[in-house]
Amino acid sequence: MTENNISSEQQYRAEISILNQEIRRLTDELEKKEPDSGHKITNKFDPFDNPTDYKYFNGDYSKIEPRIEESGFSLPLEPEYEERRKLRKFYSIGGSCMMFHYFFIEAIGYLAVTLILYLFSLFSPNTSQESIYSYMRGSSIIVGVNMLIYLIGNLTFSAIGMKRAGIRKTSLIRTNDFSFSSAVQYCLIGFFLWYISYYISMGVSDIFSQYGWSVTTSNTGGIAQTTLGYIIMLTYDCIIAPITEEIFFRGMILRTFSKANQRFAIFASAFFFGMTHGNVPQFILAFILGIFLAHITLKHGSVIPSVIVHIFINSVSSAISETASLNLNIQFFVNMVCVTVAIMGLIFLFIFKSSNRIPSTTPQQASRGYRVACGSWAFVGAAGLMIFDMLYNIITKNI
Repeated sequence: MTENNISSEQQYRAEISILNQEIRRLTDELEKKEPDSGHKITNKFDPFDNPTDYKYFNGDYSKIEPRIEESGFSLPLEPEYEERRKLRKFYSIGGSCMMFHYFFIEAIGYLAVTLILYLFSLFSPNTSQESIYSYMRGSSIIVGVNMLIYLIGNLTFSAIGMKRAGIRKTSLIRTNDFSFSSAVQYCLIGFFLWYISYYISMGVSDIFSQYGWSVTTSNTGGIAQTTLGYIIMLTYDCIIAPITEEIFFRGMILRTFSKANQRFAIFASAFFFGMTHGNVPQFILAFILGIFLAHITLKHGSVIPSVIVHIFINSVSSAISETASLNLNIQFFVNMVCVTVAIMGLIFLFIFKSSNRIPSTTPQQASRGYRVACGSWAFVGAAGLMIFDMLYNIITKNI
């Protein structure tokens, strides 16, 4: 290699070194002048940067606040007018569907029973209305009407709410990270929650009964005494109700409420789920179980896990209720099995909670949860309606 070639190569390397130093110098100066111009764009599926939230369940938040995709934009502590208005819309969707669902069930149920009574009276004019209604309760008529009304109501208002909220129906069953072992653990946890809730509700009922008040407003005596009626009742309780209720409460209500605050959505959806059961003991049971069902729905992104747990709980509770008329030895054995399964469920609950906690709430999310929801007439109206209905039933029964 000649001396000229060596000199040219050294000069080339020196120039490259000088250019690299100049690039580093200019980069440092730019960072000093614009320390906040990292061009960071907020994740539109995680706008609150909450590590405890279940990502992507809430959907695209840029549809509520388009500016989150702008470089350097961050959500203010309190939502501005337009963001608040759009959030309130989702709370109103869930609340209005809840109200219309209630009125539909009550009105259609009343009209259906009245029409059937009228038709029976035409064919049996000498039979009293009380006798006809007693026959309807004891046969498959009342339970069949009840099943059809709730089936239609749950699915209809689920579809309406999802359409208004822009929720894809396929998202209800697109399940993430869910296995058979998870299903077994969740069913055992659900049984523990049902078991402990049962005794809590019984304790509450006993406390009220000491003061002469009954908080159990539902009357199931004399219902479905025929074979067909019993089959329809079991089909509804163990299959149709769990599926359609999960689609309505965890599929539509939970998703519409969780646009900004998942923790609030869990408790709000569980509250409405409990209130629809119409009495205090059932409210306690459904509310506690509803929190868990909403949690696993958030975790896995679909209603499949909650449907499985709901079917299991309703089926097991129906089976246990059938043992009440059996001899004491069988009842004792069933109770021991229940205690064992409940203990297993408690263990799995601790394991589940150790790595899967209910989402916490950031200050930004807190101002977009119940504060905004309380500004929705439909949300407040639905909550007030359900509370009034339960109190009215309790008072009228005890007067």
